[in-house]
Amino acid sequence: MNQNNLEHLKKWFADYVAGFYTDSPTNNSTIRIKEKHTERVCENMILLGKALDLSDEEMVLTETMALFHDVGRFKQFAIYGTFKDADSENHALLGLRELVAHNVLDVCTKDERKWIAKAIANHNAVTIPKKENENSLFYIRLLRDADKLDIWRVFIDYYNTRDKQPNLVVEIGLPDDPSFSPQILSALSEERFVRFQDLRTLNDFKLLLLSWVFDLNFTCSIQMVKDRGYVEKIGAILPNSQETKKVLKHIHDYMERHLHLS
Repeated sequence: MNQNNLEHLKKWFADYVAGFYTDSPTNNSTIRIKEKHTERVCENMILLGKALDLSDEEMVLTETMALFHDVGRFKQFAIYGTFKDADSENHALLGLRELVAHNVLDVCTKDERKWIAKAIANHNAVTIPKKENENSLFYIRLLRDADKLDIWRVFIDYYNTRDKQPNLVVEIGLPDDPSFSPQILSALSEERFVRFQDLRTLNDFKLLLLSWVFDLNFTCSIQMVKDRGYVEKIGAILPNSQETKKVLKHIHDYMERHLHLS
């Protein structure tokens, strides 16, 4: 693949997404969130690629992964009216089917198609597959980090303006309850990734976002979280409690420990 191929794929993506806009402002706002998210994940991928000193060919390949990682979200919302995979279907696999149906990746080599498919299929998986070759694992890890680096920003921005424009699709149907679930707090204290099936409240979801720090794969990703102040910003939309303060300190300590090891 080369830069010209990538520009062609960007044009296809823009045309594809345009077909999901309607005359409904609420619908369009939701679609636009995902379209803009894709743009920023591509930007994050470029930043991470430069930090990791990737080649020009690798930069094109990884940006293609970012471009299509959430392509299934648009059809998912059109069919089911939700972004919650548990209430619809796996958006990563839905996206891969769309790419195949439209022959989008025909410009790629066999290896490139394999790496792109593996990265997209696993970008939203609970854990990274153990039985994969080194190249596939590298791209899976990179896409997962680039994705998280923008999802944090999306939800921080949303919750800071939620009172003006609430969106139940973004909130994935969770009640706005002031409490935290014990299993969520336990996962954070043990530096574990919080599971979606354990979520009971919006506060649980905000803690899940914090737990993603434990799932980052590259030091440069952790540095970007620190530089962007994501932990502090999520802390600002959580209740001001001793539980919150303890969690935030634990996250900060974890980040500093890993940054100093690099």
